[in-house]
Amino acid sequence: MLGRTANGLFWMFRYLERAENTARLLDAGLRMALTRDIATAEEEWRSVLATTGQRAGYEAKNGTYTGMQAWNYILRDRDNPKSVLAMFGQVRHNARLVRNAITTELWEAINESWLLMKDQLARPVGENRVLETVATVRRAGTLAHGAMAGSMLREEGYHFARAGTFIERADSVARILDVKYYLLLPSLSYVGSSLDTGQWDQVLRSVSGDRAFRWLNAGQIDARGICEFLILDDRFPRSLAFCHAALRENLAALARLHGQEGDCHALMRDADTRLSSLGIDEIFDQGLHEFLIEFMSCNAAIADAIARDFRFLA
Repeated sequence: MLGRTANGLFWMFRYLERAENTARLLDAGLRMALTRDIATAEEEWRSVLATTGQRAGYEAKNGTYTGMQAWNYILRDRDNPKSVLAMFGQVRHNARLVRNAITTELWEAINESWLLMKDQLARPVGENRVLETVATVRRAGTLAHGAMAGSMLREEGYHFARAGTFIERADSVARILDVKYYLLLPSLSYVGSSLDTGQWDQVLRSVSGDRAFRWLNAGQIDARGICEFLILDDRFPRSLAFCHAALRENLAALARLHGQEGDCHALMRDADTRLSSLGIDEIFDQGLHEFLIEFMSCNAAIADAIARDFRFLA
């Protein structure tokens, strides 16, 4: 497979995962903001924009943090290259570039979702349509992943697409956890309070893990348990442990197809050894922020090594 085709598949699914994760975070932030007073709601929107890396761009254009301004900036603003509309445009662009390497079912799922999303975001999104629009974005991800799982050969293209998915998913969950400690919680005095519990519930909702966590923990919400669940529980498909296990499997499949390993495989083994050797107590002793920064740096290094090893720009 040409490096450019591999690159297109890898980034097609990175952008798809990024758009879907942004929609999940927006949905959780919206539900939290609707239950808060104006000042607290503004903090919720500030935290959502910070998590998605859009705060600086938003503040350069807007002086206040109203819900409608925030979600329209995140969803559709023409001056925002990280908007959901811009990201899904990149999904479709990459799908067109690799059209011969994907199935008709996958192309149709992407193209139809793009046309629907483009129509819904052609005009400002009011409060009566925002949840419907967010649902469209989330559904687009579900349809694309389902089409790929049900129609693509388990060859190179499939494994590059899955590698992109899990690289992006791991980065997103790590960023959400990191922002929780440094932006969502206004003061250490709130730890253990109802506000703290509500914000941790938001973290679970933003990764669609609230029902699974409650089922496993009899409905109890606590910061330590949630961190352990999102970092180390390899049963949950958005945990860091699950993402890296899936990434390892797809990289191993690529090594078998190519008959050799590269730098990304060595980095993956080092990351596996590091993550599997830690318990949640060791992570908190090290510092959650420090652990997550190290994890994200390692994750980015693996992504860069994949691009080099498989000559994405060749």
